[in-house]
Amino acid sequence: MSSSESSAAKWISAFLSPRTPDTPDPSLLRASDADRERIVEVLSDAVTDGRLTPLEHEERVERVWAARTLGELAELTVDLLPPESQPFRMDSRPVTAFFRTETRGGRWVVPSQVPVTSLGGTVTMDLCEALLQSRHVVVQLAVMAGTVNLTVPEGVRIVTAPDARVRSLRNEVRLPPGATGFAPDAPVIELAGFVFGGKVVARSPKRPRRRLFGR
Repeated sequence: MSSSESSAAKWISAFLSPRTPDTPDPSLLRASDADRERIVEVLSDAVTDGRLTPLEHEERVERVWAARTLGELAELTVDLLPPESQPFRMDSRPVTAFFRTETRGGRWVVPSQVPVTSLGGTVTMDLCEALLQSRHVVVQLAVMAGTVNLTVPEGVRIVTAPDARVRSLRNEVRLPPGATGFAPDAPVIELAGFVFGGKVVARSPKRPRRRLFGR
C-alpha cells in the first residue's frame, strides 16, 4: 500500500471508528472447550514436526486446560504460527481493502461495531465460526466501487440502518430448515454508512449435500 493509500485508509478508519463506549477486551472473554481443542490441535502438530519438545508440549497442554480466557490460550501458540494462521484472532482493527482483497474469517472475535472500508477492493467476512461480542453488530460501511461479502449462519437477520445509503444489497441469508421466521433472539447484522458504485452480498454457507446411497 502506498503512503497516500495508507493515509487515506487511516483517515477513513478514524472517521468510521465506533463512538460508543468501549466493548470488553476480547482477550478477557471466556474460552470454550472448543477453543481449547483448537489450541491442543496446534500443539500436537507442533510436537509432531519438532517445533515443540515433548516436555514443552506436555506443559502447554496443561496450561490449555487450566486457561479461562481467550487471551491465556492465545499466548500458547503465538510463537508457533503467523498471525493470519492462529486458531482464533482478536483483531478489532477496521477491515480495509484499497484495490485489493481483504478476508477475515475462522474463529475471530467480532466487536459490536466493525468499520469496513473498500475502495475498488473486495472485503470478505465470514461470521460462521466467529464469537460475537454483541447480538447486534453494526457494520459501518464506506464502500466506493468495491464489494463486501458477508457469510453468516442461517437465521441471522440482515438489516439496514435508517440513514444508511446501501443501494445495492443482495440478501441471500436463509432461515434454518423448518423455520417460518426469524427467532426473537436471532443475531442482527445492521448495515450502516454508504455503498456507492459497489455492492454488499450477504449469504449463508452451502448446506452439505445429502448422500443418495451409503451410510
